Formats: sequence, C-alpha cells, structure tokens
Amino acid sequence: MATATVDTDMQTLRRLVDVSTELAVNYGFQAFGAVIILVVGWYASRWVGKIVGAFCDRSHMDVTLARFFANLARTVVLLFVVIIALGKFGITIAPFIAALGAVAFGGTLALQAPLSNYGAGLSIILTRPFVVGDTIRVAGIIGVVEDIRLAHTQLSSEDGETITIPNKDIVGKIIHNSFGNLAVEAVVSVDYDADLDKAIALIRGAIAACREVPGKPAPNVGIQRFGDSGIEIGYRYWVPTRRYYELMFDVNGRILTAFRASGIHISFPRREVRMLPAG
Repeated sequence: MATATVDTDMQTLRRLVDVSTELAVNYGFQAFGAVIILVVGWYASRWVGKIVGAFCDRSHMDVTLARFFANLARTVVLLFVVIIALGKFGITIAPFIAALGAVAFGGTLALQAPLSNYGAGLSIILTRPFVVGDTIRVAGIIGVVEDIRLAHTQLSSEDGETITIPNKDIVGKIIHNSFGNLAVEAVVSVDYDADLDKAIALIRGAIAACREVPGKPAPNVGIQRFGDSGIEIGYRYWVPTRRYYELMFDVNGRILTAFRASGIHISFPRREVRMLPAG
C-alpha cells in the first residue's frame, strides 16, 4: 500500500516536471524576448520623447506644446512596444480592445469627471490661453503656471506652495493672465496741507529706486480719493509674481523713509472735542 502511494506521488512529480519543462521550452524564449522588447522599448520611448522635445525647442515652440508632443510621442512608442511584446505570446489585442470598449461604455458615468478633465486639458494645450511661466487668476486662485497636464494644471505661489487645479475647473471660467508679473495696488493718505506734487514725486522715486520693479508698464501714481482725515494717494506698479510681497514691502519702506525725510506727514483719523459752557 505504501509502495503504491509512493509510486503515485512520483508519477505526479514527473508530470509536474514534464509540464514545467515543456512550458519553459515553449514559452521561456518568448517571455525572455518580451522582457527584452519592453526594456528596449522603454528606453527607446524616452529617446524619441527627447528628440521630439529638442526639435520643438529648436523650432521655438511654446513650452506647453513642446511637453505635450514629447509625452505623446513617448506614449505612442510605448503602446507599440506593448503590442509587439504581447504578440510574442501569440496574444492579439482585438479582444482587449472590445473589452475596453465595453468597460468604457459601462463606466462612462463613473469616469465622467476624469474624462472631462482630460478634454479640458487638451483644450488648454491646443488653445493656449496661458503657458508655463504665466501668472493666472482663476476660480479665486492666483499663481505662476508650473506645468499643464491633461488632467490638471499646477501653479506655484511665492511661499513655495504647489496648487493643483482640475482642468475642468479652468475651462469655461474667466481667466486673468498677467504673464510674468503681478500688479501691486496701494494707497497712502497725507495731510490736506501737504505738498501733493512733492508727495507724488517721492512715491515715484521710491518705486524707481527699487531696481527689481520693471519699468514697463510704467507705474501709476495720483490722487485717488479725498478722505475724511487726508488726501489718499494711490499708486500702482508691477512686480515679478514670485517676489510680490518682498518688493511691495521694500517699496512701502522706501516711501515711508522718503516721507519722513521730507517732512510729509501721513494722516490718521482725528477727532475734535469742544467743551461748551453750561447754560
């Protein structure tokens, strides 16, 4: 009885060895070839992407479009490589395409938001309402465009924050594009008896003294409002977005120093109290 059991186990083991050997002989070289094709194809796709990107750079193409075409070329090469690798095992892609079609049809509602992001991203890339490096304000958010992808757009703030906005929340909205700069708008109030021409000249001089402030567009300085306690002088100038607060604080400090040195007083609310005699 024990001898029969051992013989059965040995026969099972032999069958397993035979099957494993047959699979290794029949599919081992195909699997090895498929792995080689995938590895070579991966590096080839990167190489093609770099070539396309370099060509776009030489053609002085917009950064956003250059990245899009480079990524598209890399994806197409990878797709063909995967198809060739599957063919090494005798697998055709026709059933997969049919299955993907069925899945896509069944999951249309579930994928509606992601697909709308991809469609919106393609619209942004092709119409280019903004490009990498521009400063945009959309949906109450402002920042410098760092990257535009099919699904989302990435912005950065002066604080180094990365802001990711789904593309469907950009397309169809009002977009403010100030390119590489951002406007600083401020007001300073001076006494009614102050020399207004001198005060305006001092503000212009303080802005001009800050070398990081671009000369174009030219700063605007003038009387903005007649307040209760003084005349409000408004001034407006442009600064690089990434240094907005730094340069605004610098200019404000220069204005205060210039006012103090010239004897121009910044007004503040005052109340006059009169004591009337009784009776």
